Amino acid sequence: MLDYFNVKYAHTSDLKRKAKRRMPAFAFDYLEGGCMDEVSVNRNYRAIDDVQLRGNLLKPFDKSDLSVEIFGHTYSAPFGVAPIGLQGLMWPKTPEYLAKAAADKNIPFVLSTVSSASLENIAEISEGKAWFQLYNPTSDDMRADLLKRVESAAYPVLVVTVDVPAFGYRPRDIRNGLAMPPKMTLKNIIQMASRPRWLMETALAGKPEMQTLIPYMAKGGETEELAAFMNRAAMGGVDVEGLKPIRDMWKGPLVIKGLITEDDVATAIKLGADGVIISNHGGRQLDAGEAPVEPLKRIAAKYKGRIKIFMDSGVQSGSNIAGALACGAELTFLGRSFVYGVGALGGKGAYHTINCLYRQLDQIMNQLKCQSVSDLPNHLVEAIS
Repeated sequence: MLDYFNVKYAHTSDLKRKAKRRMPAFAFDYLEGGCMDEVSVNRNYRAIDDVQLRGNLLKPFDKSDLSVEIFGHTYSAPFGVAPIGLQGLMWPKTPEYLAKAAADKNIPFVLSTVSSASLENIAEISEGKAWFQLYNPTSDDMRADLLKRVESAAYPVLVVTVDVPAFGYRPRDIRNGLAMPPKMTLKNIIQMASRPRWLMETALAGKPEMQTLIPYMAKGGETEELAAFMNRAAMGGVDVEGLKPIRDMWKGPLVIKGLITEDDVATAIKLGADGVIISNHGGRQLDAGEAPVEPLKRIAAKYKGRIKIFMDSGVQSGSNIAGALACGAELTFLGRSFVYGVGALGGKGAYHTINCLYRQLDQIMNQLKCQSVSDLPNHLVEAIS
């Protein structure tokens, strides 16, 4: 399983096509969709695709080393699994599959607050290697209890998402009435019935719910639309004052996710954050938002060495990973690509996707004669010109 690679799905686009055929339309829409007209989603893809690299082909060279050290741990590759909400809605047991594969392959996995697996279960599956992503709760008591659970489960890194001051206006989800568990409308029932493998796997796994948050939900209540629940319970303040008590309570590495400006990164450093993820939430929050690549270059030039700098949003392939690293990221995170993998191939798809991305990145770095991940910025075309 560790080295599983299916030659029929050699690119993310192959996995995406297969996953779409296996998921109910409302689940695929949630994974694929973005805010408003989805301009930002596509801008992310274009921006990272436009990054160009250049090698030094006549220099002496042995082979590339893809390992990277982050917060005292050496990972086998400079990419990880981004926090993705409701994974079990898209394919049953997705977070469990991805957490296990990431631990086995020694790459970071970040569990979302609104995942379909509990934080305790993922801590056990990942053997204590997973990171936890927090949406700051509206209730102080809920926040304190949630952080106590994260600490008790021995998560090494806390990632606080700050780019959701308002839940994204996502037309696909609004039309589908997206909720957890899924609403049993006639339209949704027909979509589920048209995907018998998904239906069977879901029946075996149990209905998808936000397992970590179940203790904080009203008992016996009706199915609640995702946006309504997030606004009611999981969207507390994440400005400086909202982050200070989290920094005080959390003693391990703290990463702030969703920053896009130099000023915000400077504030994160003053707050005592250990890392930032330059991100626009995959284009799901602000349709007019800037793609992360350009601000990443500016932020890395100004603050690299003072704080760990990571990136997500629009990263889908080994080429994109190399481009993000060349622009100054020390680690990249991917979301949709990993869910495509599990949606297409089940549990094996988690290993396949990691191995596919590793092969792609390894080929690129060796082609560039790039010795290490930290050397990739020297291969950025505009840096050489």
